[in-house]
Amino acid sequence: MSVDAEMLEALRQISTATLTMQLLKRGIRRSYVAGSQPLEPGQVRVAGPAFTLRFIPGREDISTRESYAKDNSLRDAIEAMPEGVFAVIDSRGEPGAGTLGDILAGRMKQRGVAAAVSDGPMRDVAGVKSVALPIWCTGAVAPPSIAALWFADWQLPVGCGGVAVFPDDIVVADDDGAVVVPQGLAREIASDGAEQEKLEGWILKEIERGLPVKGLYPPDEETLARYQADTGG
Repeated sequence: MSVDAEMLEALRQISTATLTMQLLKRGIRRSYVAGSQPLEPGQVRVAGPAFTLRFIPGREDISTRESYAKDNSLRDAIEAMPEGVFAVIDSRGEPGAGTLGDILAGRMKQRGVAAAVSDGPMRDVAGVKSVALPIWCTGAVAPPSIAALWFADWQLPVGCGGVAVFPDDIVVADDDGAVVVPQGLAREIASDGAEQEKLEGWILKEIERGLPVKGLYPPDEETLARYQADTGG
């Protein structure tokens, strides 16, 4: 997995709110992982290439404790995770089972995984928080994954919170949630997103000077001319 470190760092500096606007400008309306929020308030913003994990509905003959030790289990997928990836868990939005607990999260942290996002809850939340792996999810729950799910595969396209996620797409997450940036658009969005945040920072200062929003946001031609004169942009 080869990801441009400079581009990745540039995306990490951009808020998810800005990223969703940049994606919307390019016709992509479903980039935000709906329902997932930081497990721990105040987590740092994280960006990394997606490493996808896919669960399907559980079935009583296969969703068993013995399945944990079988080949191609979630444990095997964790051992295949390269350093720096952002684990994306398709748990089908299942509210009654947690896909990660403190032990699995601890192993991911030890392997250098950057973060995880799920469209379902976590379990063993106190322990997960102590591990300090940044996680975005829908909350906390007691039952394990086998109560309602079965781990099917990894590194295939998945759906997470209503978003199509392909391996190596870039995931960025902050206090507002998690956003998926298609790999092919990542570089231009990193550039345009940085410029958007520079412009919006200037606009906010104009607002603080007492100027009305109309004409400033979105900026009209006169506003853009003043911005360019002020910033040399």
